[in-house]
Amino acid sequence: MARIKSLLRRVPKTEHEVYQVANLELNRLTREVFRDRQKIELTQKEFALLQLLMEHQSEVLTRTQIASLVWNINFNTDTNVVDVVVRRLRSKIDDHFSPKLIHTVRGMGYKLDAQA
Repeated sequence: MARIKSLLRRVPKTEHEVYQVANLELNRLTREVFRDRQKIELTQKEFALLQLLMEHQSEVLTRTQIASLVWNINFNTDTNVVDVVVRRLRSKIDDHFSPKLIHTVRGMGYKLDAQA
């Protein structure tokens, strides 16, 4: 777990107030999310997950990395908590919009990418 955190810290992460990918916008300061100018209500964990995915746009994040960084827990392979929150986030961010932004990379994890 420490190695994962160390690897993610090595990537220079810029602290933006507003992240934007395609027609999705996340404002860190106001904690608001918009898709096609429609406001989307997210839970605290959904917001944290979306912010993490946007900070690491186009990078594949493993379930272990996500669990560690969003929930600050050691990942238990018997739990599907990450998959459940990704599904809920997808239903709010992707289901009624185009292009689809949250992608599953089979056997690896998830990424947020407008090009995939």
